[in-house]
Amino acid sequence: MFKNENIIALATPSGIGAIAVIRISGHEAIKIVASKFESISGKNLLKQKSHTIHLGHIMDDSKFLDEVLVSIFKGPHSYTGENVVEISCHGSPYIQQQIVQLFLRKGCRMANAGEFTLRAFLNGKMDLSQAEAVADLIASDSSASHEVALQQMRGGFSNEIQKLREELLNFASLIELELDFSQEDVEFANREEFQKLLNRIGEVLKRLIDSFAVGNVIKNGIPVAIVGEPNVGKSTLLNALLNEERAIVSDIAGTTRDTVEDQININGINFRFIDTAGIRETEDVVERIGIERTFDKIEKARLIIFLFDGPHFDRSELERIKNKYPTKELLPICNKADLLDSPKKDAIQKEIPNTIFLSAKYGTGVPELEEKLKSMVDSGALSGDGTIVTNSRHYDALQKALEEIQKVKEGMEAEISSDLLAVDIRQALFHLGEITGQVTTDDLLGNIFSNFCIGK
Repeated sequence: MFKNENIIALATPSGIGAIAVIRISGHEAIKIVASKFESISGKNLLKQKSHTIHLGHIMDDSKFLDEVLVSIFKGPHSYTGENVVEISCHGSPYIQQQIVQLFLRKGCRMANAGEFTLRAFLNGKMDLSQAEAVADLIASDSSASHEVALQQMRGGFSNEIQKLREELLNFASLIELELDFSQEDVEFANREEFQKLLNRIGEVLKRLIDSFAVGNVIKNGIPVAIVGEPNVGKSTLLNALLNEERAIVSDIAGTTRDTVEDQININGINFRFIDTAGIRETEDVVERIGIERTFDKIEKARLIIFLFDGPHFDRSELERIKNKYPTKELLPICNKADLLDSPKKDAIQKEIPNTIFLSAKYGTGVPELEEKLKSMVDSGALSGDGTIVTNSRHYDALQKALEEIQKVKEGMEAEISSDLLAVDIRQALFHLGEITGQVTTDDLLGNIFSNFCIGK
């Protein structure tokens, strides 16, 4: 597909830095760089071994551009499977631009987004799910998302899918073979063993599908709406959680007219907290818009923190939120607990079990809230070797594969003919193959790799 094209791109972020790395991949990558590189020690770049680094100068005819380090990786033992050269130059944007333009004139073209990784996939250096994990690794912003991306990039998920597909393929071959001997009415595939395999595949697929709930949280974080009546301390709580003055705090009711968002990392999981406008009846047009946005954020939140004023406790608004959003996970928080005596706390706890007491103003009780938030996220799978699905494309393919497996099981129970069984088995194999890239289309590849950064 790209046999005669040499691509180039800046592999480090654009802008001023100590160094920049320019990456070139293609059959003639080493030859192209060698034509403009003068080694300090007089070495011929074309005769050097793979995985070596060389100090020298990049020259544009007689013009000296920069002193650089050139790293050589000869295919197929490189990231892309082709000849790859990485030029480490000084981080001046002018120098970067001059070197890139020089090699564009020498026969390279600018790489498309994700094209280096696309070539790695096409040259068999990794499968499609591993390639997608590269993008997830680059985008990881927490220890949990980093760990999951690494596990997938190393092939943990791919190996599990590949093993299932191979076992199913073996039985599919026997089913297909029966079609060639349909006149003899023989069975090559042991139906009892095949049933056991289908049950096991179904269990694995269900486990992987269920893991997406955790995986999606790890990858995208948890949206948490802080909700309550005006002046109960929502903005103060947000500031206490973030440990900075992020939201405006005032004694005037209705200070927060719009939602304020920020995120923190708790135990490797990102929580995106949303401070909302206080819920009340109001004639103020701007405040009313803010309250409408509050309800919109509650719809999108996975978790609701309902904050109420301990000294002026009224559970009517809490009940309204519970009734309006019965499926949402709700965490009741009693603020201004420093103003409450023990009997009052006991009364609130009895009326609203599992209430957390804190003082957002003084920060007391905030660590207990963070512990509660951690416990509400089932990240236990991270401590084991279980595979966690984080990609919605994989999730969709797994669901479709499971549907086809169920059809095969139903067909087995109904004792339908081998040719009809074979159709559903082929569909299950197709959807499993979509995950690892054994089944692809140009549109699919274009959609996946267009989301990568240039230079990767």
